[in-house]
Amino acid sequence: MSVPILATKLYVPPAQREAVPRPRLIERLDEGLPRRQTLVSAAAGFGKTTLLSEWVAGSGRPAAWLSLDDGDSDPARFMAYLVAALQTIDVGEGVLGMLDTPQLPPTEAILTALLNEILQRQPERIRS
Repeated sequence: MSVPILATKLYVPPAQREAVPRPRLIERLDEGLPRRQTLVSAAAGFGKTTLLSEWVAGSGRPAAWLSLDDGDSDPARFMAYLVAALQTIDVGEGVLGMLDTPQLPPTEAILTALLNEILQRQPERIRS
């Protein structure tokens, strides 16, 4: 099952020069790096994308970016986009064959393969 990928959904938006600097929020994001997950939540128009693109640009770390919309709720489409986003940081190559089948394997199997691949790449970061 081949899903066409719109490449612009995988690009980190460029940091905006005229954006208000938010060093406290950037610092909070940096503090979250040792944790397994950080959630950024705010209403539409509050600058989440601007903040995250600024943070990614200044971090010097590889980052996979994925912009989703309503049409991406289909499991096959979502998984194709997720893997395409991860491939921008050289993760997910081993999962491509699973996605290119007439019937998508269970989501759990795909996610397990992805997580195992990530673990192989950064075992010290994930196990701690």
